[in-house]
Amino acid sequence: MKYFLFVLVFIPIVSIAQTATILEKAYPHQSGGIARVSKLSEMQADSIAPDTTGMRNLSSVELAKEMVPGWNVGNSLDATGGETSWGNPLISQQLIDSVKAAGFNAVRIPIAWSSHFSNATTFIIDPAFMSRVEEVVNYVLNDNMYAIINIHWDGGWMQPTYAQQTYVNNRLAIMWQQIAVYFRDYGDHLLFAGMNEVMVTGNYGTPTPEYYTVQNSFNQTFVTTVRSTGGCNVYRHLAVQGFNTNIDQTVSGFKIPTDVTQNRLMVEVHYYDPYDFTINTGSGYVTQWGNNAPKSESWANESWADGEFQKMKTNYIDKGYAVILGEYGVVARLNLGTTALNASFAKYRRYYMDYITRSLERHGLVPFYWDNGGTDNLGMGIFNRSNGAQAYPDIVKAVVDTNDINNTSTSVGMLDLHSNPTTFSLMQNYPNPFNPSTTISFSLPSKSIVSLKVFDLTGKENATIVSQELSAGTYSRQWNAAHMSSGIYFYRLQAGSFTETKKLVLLK
Repeated sequence: MKYFLFVLVFIPIVSIAQTATILEKAYPHQSGGIARVSKLSEMQADSIAPDTTGMRNLSSVELAKEMVPGWNVGNSLDATGGETSWGNPLISQQLIDSVKAAGFNAVRIPIAWSSHFSNATTFIIDPAFMSRVEEVVNYVLNDNMYAIINIHWDGGWMQPTYAQQTYVNNRLAIMWQQIAVYFRDYGDHLLFAGMNEVMVTGNYGTPTPEYYTVQNSFNQTFVTTVRSTGGCNVYRHLAVQGFNTNIDQTVSGFKIPTDVTQNRLMVEVHYYDPYDFTINTGSGYVTQWGNNAPKSESWANESWADGEFQKMKTNYIDKGYAVILGEYGVVARLNLGTTALNASFAKYRRYYMDYITRSLERHGLVPFYWDNGGTDNLGMGIFNRSNGAQAYPDIVKAVVDTNDINNTSTSVGMLDLHSNPTTFSLMQNYPNPFNPSTTISFSLPSKSIVSLKVFDLTGKENATIVSQELSAGTYSRQWNAAHMSSGIYFYRLQAGSFTETKKLVLLK
């Protein structure tokens, strides 16, 4: 028996020593090589040697740029009664293919692991559920997108109090060790996010130092546990959460965990300001948003959003930590009483999604639209989960088609909410020069048959952007010139008897 006990203790010690040698010697820092591990964390008994297979030499900030924009497959694997218990069908490859085809580059997969324990006392995850999660992850990776898995809506057991700190950290470590080991061989298109909106249940006030301290310890446990499993997890990109994923509370009390690996951490926050416009499904909601909206909230307008995202850029992105905006969006309001009211709200919703997404990208954050599957009144779904069809193409376009991210002026999508133009006009494209896409805007004072075309210097027609009858209003259209050569081009608007031509420059 003594010998048996000696073996149990001795083997992990050898594993730790071997891993320490590998971490410190096998991957020395070199220009153009994988960032060196700075020190050894506590290693698990089942840890394996670090593995750079599929792990490119990209910092979190560099990798984040490839993930834009992102989409959530919510209310599915995070449904506590089973994947279909909250009304959505099983996630399918067809659905994920449709998300990819729409222009998304990453999928956030919220997961309620605690609803799938094979042993609830020891927190052992059911192998069948683990396999199902892997199947969904592979749907995403099959389409060459990025996948993020987390511990999401999970029964509220992550209470950030001193009384619960030891229990939560122990359970968190047990769960993440299983998840990390299972997915250890996956490359850097798979990311882990430690948890979700951690807060003391029902307490939306300013967190106390106790709450901050304990929640920071949860992030540290997550990072330490994943790294200690070895393999590709030594270099995997990990997302840690600010308190309640609230931007101001993150900036106030969040602490970046200590990490043995350089430049592989991301910070996650969420954004639903103002609540009464975005996700309030009870009384007191508002149906307009923005500086120019006469009945909008008095706060959380365009400048507020820009300021919030700038805080994340200054405090984290500029210091080498990518920022994931893991959730944002606006519910559909389809039963406001009249067709005109429904249409007016739809325009404000589109404008919000357009402006917020552009601002997020302009400040360097990675946007992940929250799609809960429901496409009816008060739902946030933008895809039909059964067949992958776009339920709200205008919202999909607002999230995906954001080439004009540096335009800080009033969006052209908002101009037609208030009044019709009084004259015909053709605006200068933006950006200019551009590569490969640019936005062209124009105004019509009356219904007109419109032609908008692009020509090269010889007068040859290269593209027809618009050829249809349009009502009075201000419009914007994108031209993607990825297939064209660098050079000077002209775009011409014809609307009735009005004609105007402007120059644009493609610079590759």
